Amino acid sequence: MTSQVSSPAEQADGTVLGEQRKAAGGKAVRRLNRVIIRFAGDSGDGMQLTGDRFTSETASFGNDLSTLPNFPAEIRAPAGTLPGVSSFQLHFADHDILTPGDAPNVLVAMNPAALKANIGDLPRGAEIIVNTDEFTKRALQKVGYASNPLEDGSLDGYSLHPVPLTTLTIEALKEFDLSRKEAERSKNMFALGLLSWMYHRPTEGTEKFLTSKFAKKPDIAAANIAAYRAGWNFGETTEDFAVSYEVAPAAAAFPPGVYRNISGNLALAYGLIAASRQADLPLFLGSYPITPASDILHELSRHKNFGVRTFQAEDEIAGIGAALGAAFGGSLAVTTTSGPGVALKSETIGLAVSLELPLLIVDIQRGGPSTGLPTKTEQADLLQAMYGRNGEAPVPVVAPRTPADCFDAALEAARIALTYRTPVFLLSDGYLANGSEPWRIPDTEELPDLRVRFAQGPNHTTDDGTEVFWPYQRDPRTLARPWAIPGTPGLEHRIGGIEKQDGTGNISYDPANHDFMVRTRQAKVDGVEVPDLEVDDPDGGAGVLVLGWGSTYGPVTAAVRRIRDAGGAVAQAHLRHINPFPRNLEEVLRRYEKVVVPEMNLGQLATLIRAKYLVDARSHNQVNGMPFKAEQLAEVLKEAIDD
Repeated sequence: MTSQVSSPAEQADGTVLGEQRKAAGGKAVRRLNRVIIRFAGDSGDGMQLTGDRFTSETASFGNDLSTLPNFPAEIRAPAGTLPGVSSFQLHFADHDILTPGDAPNVLVAMNPAALKANIGDLPRGAEIIVNTDEFTKRALQKVGYASNPLEDGSLDGYSLHPVPLTTLTIEALKEFDLSRKEAERSKNMFALGLLSWMYHRPTEGTEKFLTSKFAKKPDIAAANIAAYRAGWNFGETTEDFAVSYEVAPAAAAFPPGVYRNISGNLALAYGLIAASRQADLPLFLGSYPITPASDILHELSRHKNFGVRTFQAEDEIAGIGAALGAAFGGSLAVTTTSGPGVALKSETIGLAVSLELPLLIVDIQRGGPSTGLPTKTEQADLLQAMYGRNGEAPVPVVAPRTPADCFDAALEAARIALTYRTPVFLLSDGYLANGSEPWRIPDTEELPDLRVRFAQGPNHTTDDGTEVFWPYQRDPRTLARPWAIPGTPGLEHRIGGIEKQDGTGNISYDPANHDFMVRTRQAKVDGVEVPDLEVDDPDGGAGVLVLGWGSTYGPVTAAVRRIRDAGGAVAQAHLRHINPFPRNLEEVLRRYEKVVVPEMNLGQLATLIRAKYLVDARSHNQVNGMPFKAEQLAEVLKEAIDD
């Protein structure tokens, strides 16, 4: 969540322990205020599904939460290898939290590769639940273990729980007519049941989910439910787990309302639908599937009842071409992609700038260059969004800061596009797209009015008194040109990529006219109305400002909390609008002795800040495909304060 209430649980990794009581069965129940769990295994072990289900039950219980899915780019990566490890991290708490957590308190490792790939992230004393059935000599050798870590003492600093998950699952499903291989596939449900018992998670939702998911295969549904229940019962009866844990709902962290768990891509899809309804325009998506943006296409294709049309094109160029055509025809037009697709779409984005039509370009950023890291996150495309076109082709840029904020960012991008008749970049990334958090479902009365007025008839009178339609006669406030629906009598006009004459829209090679049109298009983007930048500086005495954008919000805010809880002073500001910048940004920057800009790139926002305002913005950068850790950023800020 985005509350600024300080929390001691953000000060350090690990759980904060509270009172302990005895359950009815005699086992101890310990109260915690937060937990970080990581499920890890082969990409075929169902770790993402397991994490999703645990997250859904946690959300229904009322905890605040934040997730970090992490998986290979291959559909089925090499089994038992380090590159093939898939993981899902969930941080949940009885208070508002901001990140998926720096270090897991609990690791569920389904094989040696999962253990080796993740053990370095665990603090000493963390709990490790391992599937002992997979720790064979061959599996150990495949990942470079010279001896079995479950037996050689190398895990003595941790709370180790060896569990033969595969054997127990097969035993639990022996009454079903399943092969051994089919039964083994349910071991993730056994693990989910065990963890659900350990943390007192609800079970009804998962059982309903499994019944629905395998509705056409009732035997498979029944087997998965049986494995899930067996995992729960194992935790309840075995002596290996003497303690279970409670994490109370985070009622105080949430304003009143109806909440649901939501991922960034899902929130963005819902935001686009809401924008189309608020604008009273049909929504058209022209897209080519690409990781990590494809989920938006999948989701929007389910909502034809809301007037949504989706077109899965043969390539990126066709996708945006169709979307631009839909914009010309009067739709709220969207194209979704990631960095490589933006490169292919650049010519058509330039055409949209020239035609001055509303178009949303949704870029879910990932690691690059080229194919790069398809399933890993990076703030890689800011400069591409700003300048990645031929000629002077300015485009507004909007960036959400959390998964739930993707909904509001979509509405804001649509507002700018429709009001100013311009393409708009919406820069999300893989961390936001796949991560999830609670989202308060807004009332429709809270949503902005995005209705537009199309051109109705002639808008210019010539010297001889003739009334004509000029497609580039601009609104004096916004500099937006009229939006004319094709086929409307009297509104016929030329379109194309060659420079237009001011007002008439006729083809023009006149140097003075081109200079005027270039400067006018720039002035239109520069004049987009955006809110002033808000600064969080409680005492007003901080000497260091940390300036972020996009998905760095959670780690930066968690780091700022740690600094303040330790008695330090630091100011924080976070940009949603990157082009144009908020009007007061320069004044904010010059208030502070030092400005630190953390980015998951090599300093793209910092470059823009330095160039525009001549401010010595200090970059802190990483490009390892993972989000920042709060403790890491806290150290950076502490050094800046102490320097």
